[in-house]
Amino acid sequence: MRKSARYSTLAAAGLLALSSLTACANDAAGSTSADAGSKGDGKGTKVKIMVGGLDKVIYLPAMLTQRLGYFDAEGLDVEMLSEPAGVQAETALVSGQVQGAVGFYDHTLDLQTKGKSVESVVQFSHAPGEVEIVSTKAAGDITSPRDFKGKKLGVTSLGSSTDFLTKYLAVKNGVKVSEFTPVAVGAGPTFIAALQKGAIDGGMTTDPTVANILDKKAGKVLLDMRTPEGSQKALGGPYPSSSLYMQTDWVNSHKDTVQKMVNAFVKTLKWMSTHSATEIAAKMPADYSQGNKALYAQAIKSTLPMFTTDGVMPADGPATVEKVLKAFNPNIKNAKVDLSKTFTTEFVEKAAR
Repeated sequence: MRKSARYSTLAAAGLLALSSLTACANDAAGSTSADAGSKGDGKGTKVKIMVGGLDKVIYLPAMLTQRLGYFDAEGLDVEMLSEPAGVQAETALVSGQVQGAVGFYDHTLDLQTKGKSVESVVQFSHAPGEVEIVSTKAAGDITSPRDFKGKKLGVTSLGSSTDFLTKYLAVKNGVKVSEFTPVAVGAGPTFIAALQKGAIDGGMTTDPTVANILDKKAGKVLLDMRTPEGSQKALGGPYPSSSLYMQTDWVNSHKDTVQKMVNAFVKTLKWMSTHSATEIAAKMPADYSQGNKALYAQAIKSTLPMFTTDGVMPADGPATVEKVLKAFNPNIKNAKVDLSKTFTTEFVEKAAR
């Protein structure tokens, strides 16, 4: 993904201005990974997974599977690490630091154009789970993506899925990617601070950040893609997002381990479909609620429609993702992507038996 000096400078400036809050957020993320049961019981086959934000509701199945004991039941010793954005989880995977990444499926297409063979082995969702928020101050000026021109829009990280989707929404509505400025602000406290301080006019984020913004009256919802219906309206079809993806060579040489991983995740997705948001919230680490259990449960409730119940890739999902990426990404627009190599249903089909 091309990154101009202008993007990098603005991203750096935004992060510098928010340095104290970022430090707090990073400290919180560190304690979450260390203290919230992100490691298994020390028994069984060891697998290391990088998650693009363990406390994000869109990636909730990762920690929930650990908390429900399903990895242990499959004879796996899973250690989960956390990075603030999916693109960083992708980097950890292709560099061999971890065996799997929990992030957006669209990274598998982007990586294929770069000569990397990576595939989704279980699909958690059929909608992005993302929300385009505008600050209360800018709400009168931004009433649709047509108004992105000249604006500063927050994304988790440049090259992340929020960056991809923001660019698509702009291009789809007649705004060139050169006519607005994406700013890397992360999620949680750093995103909220950027919105409140005017470092961004709006941006794309997920729950529980969305719930906190609305609770603080710091912003308003412009586009809601937490449901299949919202995805259809904004993107023209189902958009498979959060998933477990792995390097194809590793999958082919560790099929037994991958099957156990998928079995555990499919059990979790089925469990989620039969339990309330409050019951799900009660299973998660206490610090994920940030002191407000009711608000956290509401955040989960708002996002639950995005999740699949069986881990299966939606039929038209890969084509929708390719259409979105081709709209603004010259690497993919000019490349022939073999969608059949970006995911496999082999393991979820066996898990359903």
